[in-house]
Amino acid sequence: MTAARVQGAIAVYLLLGLAWAHGYEIVNRLIPDSFHTSVGSFSSVSEWYYYSYSTLTTLGYGDIVPIKQVSRSLATGEALTGQLYLTVLIARLVALEVMSWKPDSTDQAEK
Repeated sequence: MTAARVQGAIAVYLLLGLAWAHGYEIVNRLIPDSFHTSVGSFSSVSEWYYYSYSTLTTLGYGDIVPIKQVSRSLATGEALTGQLYLTVLIARLVALEVMSWKPDSTDQAEK
């Protein structure tokens, strides 16, 4: 287990949020009124970052709501991705750490 692995995992998680934000922007441009928002319409992808990360973390303030089926499917997919990524990541990092505690089989053979 190294710090670089943890940093890489965090970077992937953040990149997932960016990718989903672009997906939301594309859907909103191709299918107008796919989302209802209390803050007005979004004019750039940077405004979708907020929605994406709140969905990825399943925080969901409720100020932006997916209306159309495709936007609901994207939001559900992102929420599942966020939760499954964290679950698998934590399990993998714990397994790597536990494996580092075990003595190496070559060390035992030499003794």
